[in-house]
Amino acid sequence: MFVHWGLYSLPARHEWVMSFERQSVEDYAAYFGHFDPDLYDPREWARQAKAAGMEYVVLTTKHHEGFCLWDTALTDYKAGNTPAGRDLIAPYVQALREAGLKVGFYHSLIDWHHPDFTIDDIHPLRDAPNVEELNKGRDMAVYRQYLHGQVRELMSNYGTIDYLFFDFSYRAGPMAVRYPGKGSDDWDSENLLTMIRRLQPGIIINDRLDMPGDFVTPEQYQPSGAMMGGGKEVPWEACQTLNGSWGYDRDNMDYKSVDLLLRMLIDGVAKGGNLLLNVGPTARGEIDPRGSAALAGMGEWMRTHARSIRGAGSSSLVPPSDCRYTRRGNRLYLHLFAWPLKVVHLPGLAGKVDYAQLLNDASEIRMEKLDPSQAARNTQPGGQPAGTLTLKLPVQRPKVAVPVIELFLNGTNTDESGL
Repeated sequence: MFVHWGLYSLPARHEWVMSFERQSVEDYAAYFGHFDPDLYDPREWARQAKAAGMEYVVLTTKHHEGFCLWDTALTDYKAGNTPAGRDLIAPYVQALREAGLKVGFYHSLIDWHHPDFTIDDIHPLRDAPNVEELNKGRDMAVYRQYLHGQVRELMSNYGTIDYLFFDFSYRAGPMAVRYPGKGSDDWDSENLLTMIRRLQPGIIINDRLDMPGDFVTPEQYQPSGAMMGGGKEVPWEACQTLNGSWGYDRDNMDYKSVDLLLRMLIDGVAKGGNLLLNVGPTARGEIDPRGSAALAGMGEWMRTHARSIRGAGSSSLVPPSDCRYTRRGNRLYLHLFAWPLKVVHLPGLAGKVDYAQLLNDASEIRMEKLDPSQAARNTQPGGQPAGTLTLKLPVQRPKVAVPVIELFLNGTNTDESGL
């Protein structure tokens, strides 16, 4: 579970509201003075994440607005100086550990509040008439020191941190047209990574420092297949929202259905990836009812289908139309995005499956191998290509969001090459 939470939860008009509306630091100060998350309960966040089948949570320690949720010694722009009056990261870390969840931090490389962060094409002051003059008084070397110092605090003060998501570099492209963008030189990424790995040897770090990370992070789209880097498959995780916004966005009604969210999850695992699904809590600290309903719906499916996802990965087998395969050991999982009439044909699996069952209730699915030479006549179906396994399905679709058939492969076929 990804969690975007900060001062932008008060205007509730997208987490980039400061940039989109060209708000100055002085304009934005109203939110700082009214941030009072009296209903913040990270144990409830952890409960919902765990019930949804998630195994770790990633929270924004600081987003692009520059506001810090922890008790940093390097700025007064932090939760302890708002009506919240306390470090909000420490109870989050404790809640996750109590729930048996891995601890993840998001940290923005960008900071629109810091006086030395230079104005660029995404900065709230980008349209000011005196940008060049303003930038003459800003020094990215000073900001780099601040950035490294804050990351050092986060990596030193909260015990073991499992996951770190940096966001983001934009050296070139549409975010660097009028003014120079920012990349690894601006962040001193190499030394930053060295420091992090010294303090947290077991941590995994994403790919947004303008240099390779431990995994790649496609955002707001589903990759068409396995993701590649250096001519080989690389670990990846799709970052997705419930409604297109990361922070709490009160009037954004473009919510994805539970069915769609589950198909995104399955599709990702079938392609060797993972899903980092975001919620944006309200300014009072609660996951809003729409987010909670989505998590609950996913959790209901995961309760009976988790083993087709957790610990599973891709298969080289080509699934039937509107289906996805995932595999875990000698079990192959057929996810049916559309429910066919009575039969589904699985090329290449004849003689290689010992048993088949619906995963939701462990009810048997009968198997047969149709004679390839059999001609279709009246109610008799035609044969299928040699090597095809045919599954005989009930007419009634199981009452689950995405039905899954669990196929127990022959003991001699646990190696993918054996299929």
